[in-house]
Amino acid sequence: MSRHLRRHFRHALAPAVCLLLAGAAQAEQPLLVPQKRMSMETALRVAQATVEACRKEGVQVAATVVDRAGQPQVVLRDVLASELTLTISKQKAYTAVAFNAATSQLEERANTPVGRVDGLVMSAGGLPILAGGELVGAVGVSGAPSGKTDEKCAAAGVAAVQDDLDLGV
Repeated sequence: MSRHLRRHFRHALAPAVCLLLAGAAQAEQPLLVPQKRMSMETALRVAQATVEACRKEGVQVAATVVDRAGQPQVVLRDVLASELTLTISKQKAYTAVAFNAATSQLEERANTPVGRVDGLVMSAGGLPILAGGELVGAVGVSGAPSGKTDEKCAAAGVAAVQDDLDLGV
């Protein structure tokens, strides 16, 4: 084959090769990504079990359950829990889902630029909710005398649905 002919084939085939490679790369990436989400009933069970656990501890709290995007799904405030507990429980839940971590694990970051971002609360009482290892939401609790009690109640709320979430995957 002459040098001119080889050069012509190279120029003619280059776009076709690029299209084939691009098509292969696109085939590896799905156009849509399935996303697991908690039902409202599941979120309600988490919130109710959380509030009940705190009642057993002798405290009245607010519990907020958020979806994986940090949007509230269920908010419960016990009769004597102050209005402020609503804001704090929502922020703890949002922080837990945003970092996919217990807010108690973030306490050392509270006095950093990240920790001072409006809407984040990096103190105990927020826990992520996982289904088969995949983040589906979080619960935040506020109103107990200590964050440890808030987190204990949140853990009881998550535990109330964890087996069902793991089996439902």
